[in-house]
Amino acid sequence: MDQISVIVPVHNGASYLEECIDSILAQDYEALEVLIVNDGSTDDTAGVCERLCGQYACLRVITLPDLGVSVARNRGLEQAEGDYIMFVDADDRLRPGVLAGLHRLAVQTDSDMAGCGFAAWGTSEEWERLRTEKEMPQELTGAYAGKIYNGDCYLEENILRGNTRCWSKLYRRELIGQVRFREGLTIGEDMLFLVELLPRMRQAVETAYPGYGYYQNPVGAMQRPFTPAYMDQIYCWEMARELIVKREPSLAAQADAQIMVGVMLTAGKLALLSGKECRKAKEYVRVCHRKIKGIADKKACYPYLPAGYGMKVRLFGCLPRLYVWMYHCGKSSVKNAKSTSKDVSP
Repeated sequence: MDQISVIVPVHNGASYLEECIDSILAQDYEALEVLIVNDGSTDDTAGVCERLCGQYACLRVITLPDLGVSVARNRGLEQAEGDYIMFVDADDRLRPGVLAGLHRLAVQTDSDMAGCGFAAWGTSEEWERLRTEKEMPQELTGAYAGKIYNGDCYLEENILRGNTRCWSKLYRRELIGQVRFREGLTIGEDMLFLVELLPRMRQAVETAYPGYGYYQNPVGAMQRPFTPAYMDQIYCWEMARELIVKREPSLAAQADAQIMVGVMLTAGKLALLSGKECRKAKEYVRVCHRKIKGIADKKACYPYLPAGYGMKVRLFGCLPRLYVWMYHCGKSSVKNAKSTSKDVSP
């Protein structure tokens, strides 16, 4: 029986790590090892790990001095012994049956990677509803039927259309080989990892079944205020573009569109800063503006942008400071309106 290694990087996750591990160990797949990578936690994460290790023989802990999620995942890869690998973030959870289901799907289709959809949750009640719903079916049919892709199709129909997550996927060990996450990156490293797997990928299979429980963490990386590390999502897409265009030049516009989206998301984060903070960060606004101006054929990218982004790109490309100011005022008005509504509600 194939062994599955589940790698769980964690930093200060004492309040939620045990529930994550419980959801993994409750899977109906026997040949399982779980590697928790405790990346410099300063809360009681180490104590939780020690207690769990005393209860479960299939669980191992790797301790690092706060080196970042990419290093944590890479260290897990180096020590994993499984034939298949899965990544689970410590604040997320697996729905019942998903490990066995993805393994079955990978074997049945002879795929190097099997992925599933995800369901977002934010409260214990929402998770309990997900957990107790019907588990991943033995036969995936209808809306959940698995779709098979070769590497080129996976790039165009998944990665370039938003399926850039490294979690919610089961990887054959041979697919990963010596490919590793780019260290020092905090946003976008998932996508870059997937792009770098493409030359080794014979085929992949994806089902829409939402087998991964994604926690909408209010202090997660995508929810935090702007920091310079937020620029990583732009840099990751620029690095990915080089690899994508080298593989398939006709996808240049789609890759450039993803860079545009990354720039506009970053500009939105910058706009949420206070006036004083925004003035300090004005060089990042200039960098974002240069990124947009540096895309040679913007018109070719517009069909691949999400709704509304074409107008945003045009305005930011012409008047970046005005765009940031308008975005800031708009978001502030919405926030104030919500606050007022709460104050007058019965």
